[in-house]
Amino acid sequence: MSPRRPLRSLPGMVEGVTSLVRTHGRRVVSCALDELRGGGEYAAPITTGPDRTVLLFYEDIEADRLVRGDRYVRRAARRVYHAFTEGQRVSGFEIVFGLLVRALRSAGCRVVVNNPWLARRHPQHPVAIAGYPHVLDRWTLPNPAVLGPGLLDHPAERPQLMTDPRFRTYFVPCEWMRELFDPFYPGQCAVWFGGIDVTEWPDVSKEPKDIDLLIYDKIRWNRETLVPQLLEPIEAELTRRGLRFERVRRGAYDHAGFRRVLARSRGMLFLAEHETQGLAYQEAMASGVPILAWDPEVWMDPNRPRWTDAVVPASSVPFFSPACGERFRDAGGFGAALDRFLAGLPAFDPRGYVRDALSFERSARLFLDAYTAAAHTQQTRGFSHAASR
Repeated sequence: MSPRRPLRSLPGMVEGVTSLVRTHGRRVVSCALDELRGGGEYAAPITTGPDRTVLLFYEDIEADRLVRGDRYVRRAARRVYHAFTEGQRVSGFEIVFGLLVRALRSAGCRVVVNNPWLARRHPQHPVAIAGYPHVLDRWTLPNPAVLGPGLLDHPAERPQLMTDPRFRTYFVPCEWMRELFDPFYPGQCAVWFGGIDVTEWPDVSKEPKDIDLLIYDKIRWNRETLVPQLLEPIEAELTRRGLRFERVRRGAYDHAGFRRVLARSRGMLFLAEHETQGLAYQEAMASGVPILAWDPEVWMDPNRPRWTDAVVPASSVPFFSPACGERFRDAGGFGAALDRFLAGLPAFDPRGYVRDALSFERSARLFLDAYTAAAHTQQTRGFSHAASR
């Protein structure tokens, strides 16, 4: 992120605005408020075209409850609480949004976040709307828009969303989600992923190894069944074979610790019901650690019955190839998959896959293709506010 300008003191701001009221009237006050709302790079005119100035709008998990803007107070309080109790936490959407910003800046873009005044002054310039779905509530900007990353778990939450003429493309994070969303938003969905910077995850494949298989436990639901029926039989099989293993639980480590244990591991067993992207297994692959993945191939979110009774195809490793490792569907298939995985260890090249398929460069290009196209489709002639709800 670009460094912020030092905040002005509240007394100084009040004194300055009062002086302007007395000497120059309402017009100058309006200009002064514009500066306070968007100083520095945010106040600069758009001169470089839609593929180089990107206007992003993002909201995290909190929505306003009592008064407008109180989400910012609660967000700050939440972060202070986690910092003093269990370490700093950010939401998954916030992590992926940060990857989007980094990818765009690495591509040479000027990125402006949450500045409606700049967007309103340039109503034909596209914007991107990301984060949690309440960012769409009371959306009034006329600009053509691409939606995502983030927003909806299922398109049935807002089935009429893309009938709003301002909204041109809905980003989904992987192919199985595109197949889920496309019947609701036909021809308007595009895959976009958060890029992985391989320079931040150095190749550890040649480091000394004292762990044969690192078990990454991201079993989120129905643990009372899946632990005894899946995890414990897997650990028993590894013990029977004399293989060395350690287990890490999602959320119980920091990046430095994860890097250290990856460096000690010949491979990683990834246990997650499904993933829309799966940063943890991709960071392991970027480090040169092959993946043995449990992939039940169905969407196991317990909220699914709220939206559909149908079985929804999904994947726990939505970005994967034979160069990355092996997969298995259930505990019964684990032994054979483990045999294939151990035999293939010398030939796997997961880091090469990440470098080619999940780079910042490719991530930025996928986003900018849709973002730039939004500016060149037919002009917005008006919109129904109700359609965006």
